[in-house]
Amino acid sequence: MPSPPEDALCGFELTADFERFAQRNDIYRRSFWDPTIRNARTERFYRTYREPLANWRKADGFAQRDYALRNAAWHVSDLFTEARRDQDRREGFSDPYTQQLPPAAERLRFESPEAAAREIRRVAMAFGAGDVGFTARDERWMYTAKMSDMSGIERPVDIPDTLTHVIVVVMPMDRALLSTVPSALSGTATGLGYSHDAMTLLSVTQYLRNLGYDAIASANDSALAVPLAIQAGLGEYGRLGLLIHPRFGPRLRLGKIFTDLPLAHDAPRAFGVRQFCDICRACVEGCPVKAVPDGPPGPPPPGPSYIKGVIKWTVDAERCFGYWAQMNSDCAICVRVCPYNRDYDRWHARLWRRLAATRLRRVALWLDRWLGHGARLTPARWWQAWR
Repeated sequence: MPSPPEDALCGFELTADFERFAQRNDIYRRSFWDPTIRNARTERFYRTYREPLANWRKADGFAQRDYALRNAAWHVSDLFTEARRDQDRREGFSDPYTQQLPPAAERLRFESPEAAAREIRRVAMAFGAGDVGFTARDERWMYTAKMSDMSGIERPVDIPDTLTHVIVVVMPMDRALLSTVPSALSGTATGLGYSHDAMTLLSVTQYLRNLGYDAIASANDSALAVPLAIQAGLGEYGRLGLLIHPRFGPRLRLGKIFTDLPLAHDAPRAFGVRQFCDICRACVEGCPVKAVPDGPPGPPPPGPSYIKGVIKWTVDAERCFGYWAQMNSDCAICVRVCPYNRDYDRWHARLWRRLAATRLRRVALWLDRWLGHGARLTPARWWQAWR
């Protein structure tokens, strides 16, 4: 399946051997069924989210209060994820959310798809979204099947074909918390991102249903989020394998809403990330297990956890997740050290971003390193700041 011309605007390059992805092959699903991934370390890693032991590692940032805060941040997300366990569903991860009221009998008509998009963006931002984009459903990024974490059963993705528009929601994560990575404390930013994302997705979805339209909220389930976000004009793909957003860099979570409300779609936008990543190696050098590729974009490595037929930077999923299990918490060192992970409310950060998008990008990279950007904040200092 060769790439259509519009893929060039997104930076996509698909080859003739492209194959859609099955959810059972993502590294997290594999950790439940694949004996090459599931081991004692993996089991211990997941237990840290359930068992309130005093110490899982003897290091700053891995004490009881660090895990307590991290797991509390996940609590709202977990409530929705675990609510349908008796139906073999883990919503937001293996399955889309279903805790919604039915659509209203009468539909509110918008004067145009553009007017509808303006209103939904306004509503999503009011409900806490950091940014919102709109794109068409693209079957290439839909999973061929979903897989239950609990039973291991594969089932069809339950998003009707009639929902042809996708609302992509950006949820920023706390920069100070992420600066403490590697630590269990830094995982608080991830948990908060998922919990806030769940609330925003469910609220916007119910608003659409209250207007008489069908809509289904989706987090990590059903489809690959990054290519949809790029198509929705929310940023570019970075060397570290994540979306780079103009305001939040890679410091974000993504959610999706599939709907039949006609919406004007956003155009992909580039702001120099690809050219900057070509010369930057911050994430490569920062990754302790060398999971981030050092060379140019290319075909995926062999292995089930990589989508076939897409030319891109591909992070080594086995090494990355293996480090998570070793550390007893999720890792985001690549996010912490990424030069785009800045506070863009500050004028000098916005100036840096403009410089990075020009032919003076090497100067921007030099400045980033000279200023010591991406240095770790010790968890002890994070806690002390609140005393």
